[in-house]
Amino acid sequence: MFVGWDWASASHDVTVSDDRGIVIDHWAFQHSEADFETALARPASDGTPELPVIIERSSGLVVDRLLEAGYPVVSVHPTAFHAARPRWGAFGAKSDPGDSYKLADYRRTDGHRLRRLVPVDSGLRELQALVRLRDDHVRARTAAGNQLGALLEQHWPGPRNLFCSLVSDIALNFLTDYPTPQTAARLGEARMAAFCKRHAYRGGKPASALLARLRSAPVAPVSLPASVLSALITAQVQLLRSLQATITQLETTIKRCLARHPRAVFLAQLPGVGTINLAQLLAEVGPILDRVESAEQAAAECGAAPVTKASGKAHGVYFRWAANTRARKVVTAFAHNSRMQSTWAAALYANARARGKRNPHATRIVARAWLRVIWACWHNATPYDPDNHPAAQRLKAS
Repeated sequence: MFVGWDWASASHDVTVSDDRGIVIDHWAFQHSEADFETALARPASDGTPELPVIIERSSGLVVDRLLEAGYPVVSVHPTAFHAARPRWGAFGAKSDPGDSYKLADYRRTDGHRLRRLVPVDSGLRELQALVRLRDDHVRARTAAGNQLGALLEQHWPGPRNLFCSLVSDIALNFLTDYPTPQTAARLGEARMAAFCKRHAYRGGKPASALLARLRSAPVAPVSLPASVLSALITAQVQLLRSLQATITQLETTIKRCLARHPRAVFLAQLPGVGTINLAQLLAEVGPILDRVESAEQAAAECGAAPVTKASGKAHGVYFRWAANTRARKVVTAFAHNSRMQSTWAAALYANARARGKRNPHATRIVARAWLRVIWACWHNATPYDPDNHPAAQRLKAS
């Protein structure tokens, strides 16, 4: 018998079917702890509680609860399941009970194509939660910086391009001391030099050049009252400082968790990998390496391998859209950094560009090659060593 689980944020539908596709049981329940306990303990008609479960998710609370209860869980991608819907009728009808039955029937007919999910290692789970929250805060910092830039562009363009980055400490310190044109009206070279010294400015520009850059900016034709503009800029600066503080705290915690994880040593010597990128590789790529059966499957799930479509005389190789986008971002970021430190990675990238590949495509080619190396390190429990990397040694010898 097979269980199809149609999940939602407020309620769930579950259908149990036999090996002929006949519905044995069906029930719906709310997203609450009491209903969860009842549903997970509800036995099938033959008294066996641990039935194969199929769900359109690969992670989350529902999947974790099912795995914890001992159910064999397989995940089907929503796109693949949607493509199979016409086999149950061409009318396009859709309902939650119907979807749970279709999932159970899909598990019956196509279950041999699906991989069983395994619980994620607790250390990787911790790192995954930390690096994802850090990514969220980094995106929030970028958004807050863009909002501050738009505010300055409209009302006081001078400080917008005064320093290399608007979200840097020196730029935020300047806006804290001089939040309006009125407060900066009497700012001269001596005061600017004193400000730079007080805040340990390392940009290399003299005070006269910074002051000239500030004064040469266009003037807003319609300005807000100084008190209002000061309140707006101060609020945005405080938001950026708060986000930067939480990012720093998260990075400190990530470093501690990374130091404790026994598998970090396998990838710590990869060329160009930093502390945060290493944590991201373990958190996002590590569970994939544990789940799949080969390096090529890992490359496909990480979006580093293309999709080939061939029919008759037509043949094409296309970008893989159905992939783990977080893992793709992490592994391509590492591939980009690695070619700055590794001659082998730089040669792979240069060769791809010489064949006419654009930068993103060439970077994915490097990422795919690195995933073969990472796969070997991960499953052989061997730290990366360039002296034991045959392709790198052949390139070095030549």
